[in-house]
Amino acid sequence: MDKQDIDALARRLAASVPPGIGAVRDDLSKNFAGVLASGLERLDLVTREEFDVQRKVLERTRARLEALEVELQQLEQARAKHSGAGV
Repeated sequence: MDKQDIDALARRLAASVPPGIGAVRDDLSKNFAGVLASGLERLDLVTREEFDVQRKVLERTRARLEALEVELQQLEQARAKHSGAGV
C-alpha cells in the first residue's frame, strides 16, 4: 500500500466523522494517515513485485523437484530390474 492509498483511506475515514466535529477533520485525516502508515510498517509485508519474483522461484523449484522425482523413480526401476536379473 503506497502513500497515496494510505492518504486516500485516511481521507475516507475522516469524511466518515460526524458533521459536528468536521472542524477537526483535517487533523483526523493526518492522524489516521500516520496511524495507518505506522501499522502497515510494523507488518511483515512484501511488495507485489517481490511476491511475483518469489512465486516464479517456487514454480521453478517445484518443476525441478518433479523432474528429480521422475529421474529417481526411473533409477529405482532400473536398479530393481538389474537386481532381479542377477538373482
